[in-house]
Amino acid sequence: MGAVGTSADNAACESFHASLKREVLQDRRRWDGAEECRREVFAWLVRYNSRRRHSTNGQMSPMAYEQSHSMALAA
Repeated sequence: MGAVGTSADNAACESFHASLKREVLQDRRRWDGAEECRREVFAWLVRYNSRRRHSTNGQMSPMAYEQSHSMALAA
């Protein structure tokens, strides 16, 4: 945590929301209903948390990265 009013405090959250807006919500004016919108956002969240690879993680998905480190800690 940084000092009160520091922009770095919200950087991760802002990055997450920017990705959601860019990858799911951009160019969509409307859905047929709230349930369809929820399903689309949920599907994106599953991919974001389980399959998305990231350079900081050595091109591993967040779940694979955590699993590899939890196994190393258990050993």
